Amino acid sequence: MTVTIYHNPSCSKSRDTLAMIRQGGEEPVIIEYLKHPPDRSRLRALADAMGLPIRGLLRENGSPYEELDLGNPKWTDDQLLDFILAHPILLQRPIVETPKGVRICRPPERVLDLLTSPAAGEGGENTQR
Repeated sequence: MTVTIYHNPSCSKSRDTLAMIRQGGEEPVIIEYLKHPPDRSRLRALADAMGLPIRGLLRENGSPYEELDLGNPKWTDDQLLDFILAHPILLQRPIVETPKGVRICRPPERVLDLLTSPAAGEGGENTQR
């Protein structure tokens, strides 16, 4: 199974999600979106796959959201995409894509039902005896 994570290594939620993916036995394709932002069509595809409006891709905290007045309903989807492309930190993260779906994994546990073999919880339910 191919797992892709749009990852920010400075974000604890993103790091935790990546760890959960790896604990489930997958080595994901890691896209550090601050260095390699997805293009406009990919952003649209991700939003569509999640059933979100473009505005749903925006991260408010720790980004220039307020300074750019992005809460203002005057902005069109194309304009919002322009802002994300100009300021990739605006992209909500982490976004994980698998054959089972696409999701913003905040909290990180949201990744578990996207995985084929999620890691066992504490107590070792999946250990052999």
